[in-house]
Amino acid sequence: MSTSPKRTTRRDFVLAASAAGIAPTLGISSAHAQKKYAPGVTDTEIKIGQSIPYSGPASAYGAIGRAQTAYFKMVNDRGGINGRKINFISLDDGFTPPKALENVRRLVEQDEVAFIFCVLGTPLNLAVRPYLNQKKVPHLFNAAGSQRFADPEKFPWTMGWQPSLRNESVFYAKRVLATKPGAKIAAIYQDDDFGKEMVAGLKEGLGDKAASMIVSTESFQATDPTIDSQILATKAAGADTVMMFAYAKQCAQAIRKIHDIEWRPDIYLHLGSASVGATLQPAGLDRSVGVRTAGFIKDTTDPQWQSDAELKPFFEFFKKYMPDANLSDSLNLSGWAYCLTLEQVLKQCGDDLSRENIMRQAANLKEYRNPALLPGSLISTSPTDYSVITYMKMQRFDGKVWQLE
Repeated sequence: MSTSPKRTTRRDFVLAASAAGIAPTLGISSAHAQKKYAPGVTDTEIKIGQSIPYSGPASAYGAIGRAQTAYFKMVNDRGGINGRKINFISLDDGFTPPKALENVRRLVEQDEVAFIFCVLGTPLNLAVRPYLNQKKVPHLFNAAGSQRFADPEKFPWTMGWQPSLRNESVFYAKRVLATKPGAKIAAIYQDDDFGKEMVAGLKEGLGDKAASMIVSTESFQATDPTIDSQILATKAAGADTVMMFAYAKQCAQAIRKIHDIEWRPDIYLHLGSASVGATLQPAGLDRSVGVRTAGFIKDTTDPQWQSDAELKPFFEFFKKYMPDANLSDSLNLSGWAYCLTLEQVLKQCGDDLSRENIMRQAANLKEYRNPALLPGSLISTSPTDYSVITYMKMQRFDGKVWQLE
């Protein structure tokens, strides 16, 4: 089961260029355009800002920021992008929206970065989105899947990266309908915009069967020490299929608790929590057998990808620039993949590194192939379509690696 890569046309670009205040003529290559610089850009430097949780309940995702810091060091060692070194300022927000907004304001107003890159978490990105759009600062490739980050009409300066939460939940719903139409489904979800959007997508995907198939919905706070009570309530409701709309910590807790109480439902994990290193190893690899998720990115622990020509540069990068990191943590590959997409955008910008053109080129990716993604996945964006990654396939954990189904 998979979704298909989308296609975009030049007409899409022209029709909606005004959505971000961009002239249609700027859809052409800007490699030879005259020099135009955003704040934070010079002939020798591009200053990029980020807020990400290196501490707090989502600290496991700090691995993304560390991988990106290493990536930009590699880029600088080889001469930068179009001759400009990257000055990457990555701040800790502890996974709290007020701190993320404070960080972003500092990055824009004091550090004068050109743009904000890869803020993690739906509630945090929603917190900073109004400010960045009001300031007309690119808010690029968020590590969050809300459909609201693909809304160029209302928020032309904000663009996500990973498959949307809505599409992911619909994907799981369609899978259950096709393979287990009599399933009794429970959703355990983080009580914020992220979790609620996933529950809404599940109900949408199940359609008129949602009321009869969903037997329990249990919420939790990101700061809760455990979700044991939600697991027990879900089991008591008679569920045989559990949707974990949560991040790594809670997903690991759920897998471990479900196994320890000798309950064996089908388990689906949010794709952002499908890291072997960050989620399944803490849960116990033996306990994680049979867990499913929507795959969109390669798994570096899987033997089939270890000799993959597309991933050879990643393994070389990892060995040289991240020698102490855990290769089984897929968040490292995610960090690399985000940076590759951004590097493509900046290469397309040429010498026009105005904020307008950075956003314009992000909305002008044409069948770009990111080597970290599953075969068949292409990235195409336009000013009317800010959805970056849309291709997914179901995968199941076999105790060692994710197997595509």
